[in-house]
Amino acid sequence: MRLKPKQTMYVATKVGIDLANAPFVTLPKGKDAVVQVVKEVIDENLAQERLLDEEVKKIIEANYDEIEFQHADERQLFFMIKKKMASKYNVIMNYDDRYNDLAHKILDELYENYLAEYDVNENQVKNVIFKSFKAFANAYEEIDDIVYDKIKSMKKEVISGTQEYELLYERLYQEELVKRGML
Repeated sequence: MRLKPKQTMYVATKVGIDLANAPFVTLPKGKDAVVQVVKEVIDENLAQERLLDEEVKKIIEANYDEIEFQHADERQLFFMIKKKMASKYNVIMNYDDRYNDLAHKILDELYENYLAEYDVNENQVKNVIFKSFKAFANAYEEIDDIVYDKIKSMKKEVISGTQEYELLYERLYQEELVKRGML
């Protein structure tokens, strides 16, 4: 699952909750400070990916005539170019590897800023963070389907893409996250 910018706070909150609930982790400055640092690390990672995406779009646009002539699949071509250029932008394409890398970066930031203390192997703490990412990724599609079905079954029709739809979707999405203890 590709993380969207508006979801970073949800994931950061999930990481903060999971670390706060881990019996071997202490958060000296509280969960909110942890959530803020986690969000910053994730946002920085997504910013790098956006830069990569922009570069790939420029390459495709510059070669559009050739792509049209060859009848190439633009989405597939986009992914292939992105995969080739990912290392230049320090973007990891495999999501498990990416979550693992983010977990390491987050743990480093928390440790350096005295936001997390633990008396176990750091891999145990990193695994809590990694599992938070995985739990969010696994729940995302299910929650998305539940929210979509709720909106679809409402008496009043709400048109997809409108501001009303987006606000309703966001509220219902947050309710589902709360039900699962992810927010």
